Amino acid sequence: MRAILPLLSLGTVAQALYFFIDGTTPKCFFEDLPKDTLVVGHYDAQEFDENTQTWSKHDGISIYISVDEVFDNDHRVVSQRGSSAGRFTFSAADAGEHRICFTPSSSSGRQGWLSALHPNGGIKLSLDLAIGETSEIESTDKGKMEDISQRVRDLNARLQDIRREQVFQREREAEFRDQSETTNARVVRWMLIQVVVLGATCAWQLSHLRSFFIKQKLT
Repeated sequence: MRAILPLLSLGTVAQALYFFIDGTTPKCFFEDLPKDTLVVGHYDAQEFDENTQTWSKHDGISIYISVDEVFDNDHRVVSQRGSSAGRFTFSAADAGEHRICFTPSSSSGRQGWLSALHPNGGIKLSLDLAIGETSEIESTDKGKMEDISQRVRDLNARLQDIRREQVFQREREAEFRDQSETTNARVVRWMLIQVVVLGATCAWQLSHLRSFFIKQKLT
């Protein structure tokens, strides 16, 4: 790997390659990076199927990724375990050689005999490295970022609609409450008036009956 990577570094910002892993030892390669260089890697591991004699994805595979600064006593800057496919990122704190290693493992414990499945190894790991400035790397995900931004804008617009609806409902509720209180006050006043009228009517009738009985000399 040391022999071919200098040639790869002469290419474009994106570097794509694949290699085989037998599952017994990690597979490592080296990158000489300038200071403050951002590296984004996408990997995809496939297992050799001896029945179909093809490479296929196996959900039981997991990949452990480590990145060490060789120039700084192998200081580890990345220690990450992921599924059979994923992504890792790191930024070179200082200029120098970095060792990037991949170690496969399987939930079924198959890595012990992966080398017997294929002459080159039982795992085929495809690796796509993007090395360069942050703006150049993020441009590859521009479509995704725009989609997320549009969804956020749609959510914000929806929240504004919900808030306007809530304000409208509160205003309607306050209007109905005022109307209800006004109606209740009018009903109470009318009931009081009725009670006064009925009381006065009863008092008048009692006075009239009393006068009538007196006149008839029934008392």
